[in-house]
Amino acid sequence: MDLEKGLKRVPALILALGVIGAAVAWRIGGWSYAGAFLLGAIGAWLNFRLIEHFVGKLLGAIAAGNATPPRSPALRQFMRFALFVIGASVILRLSGFNVFVALLGFLVCPAAVMLEMLFQILTYGHS
Repeated sequence: MDLEKGLKRVPALILALGVIGAAVAWRIGGWSYAGAFLLGAIGAWLNFRLIEHFVGKLLGAIAAGNATPPRSPALRQFMRFALFVIGASVILRLSGFNVFVALLGFLVCPAAVMLEMLFQILTYGHS
């Protein structure tokens, strides 16, 4: 298994699932649903990138020999996520987008990770 390649595929899967889901949402509920789903998918992609960045810094600190990683990255990560959630809530409330559809769009991240896991399972030992 090549986990580095898999980690690079997940953001592309998130974006692909976001576009496909937005097309389906548009077909079901029009532009409002498509916009809400796409907004949720973009939020999922941003959240994945923030978590990926945080975990990379944390593992880098541990690998460098720092037994206890600095606390400020965790606080910064929490603050970024809190600002992200507040910003997304305000945008959803003011734009009139359907909150439930945006939440469904946000779930493309776990769906992309599951697709990547399925790909890894199916191709394990075949390379």
